[in-house]
Amino acid sequence: MDFAFAELTIFVLAGFVGFQVITRVPPLLHTPLMSATNMISAISLVGSIVVAGGNHDTLSTVLGTIAVTCATINLVGGYIITDRMLKMFDGGAKGGHR
Repeated sequence: MDFAFAELTIFVLAGFVGFQVITRVPPLLHTPLMSATNMISAISLVGSIVVAGGNHDTLSTVLGTIAVTCATINLVGGYIITDRMLKMFDGGAKGGHR
């Protein structure tokens, strides 16, 4: 029971710290930080792959597979959005978007 409580405590603290970090970022820095959040999504993808393939019980495998799917969608979508946002600012050589 202590191990489950420790995991829950770490999850809640990580959620709180993540919320505090994201809400304190000025809007001007959101575009450059998209790449960093994509990296975090990649880390969560690796973690979810470890959980899905960890040969635990069926529930862990199913939840891990769902986590892999969600993290993959988040990662690919983040890179697509980041690419589109950076193309908006890449206007010097190609004439730009006005």
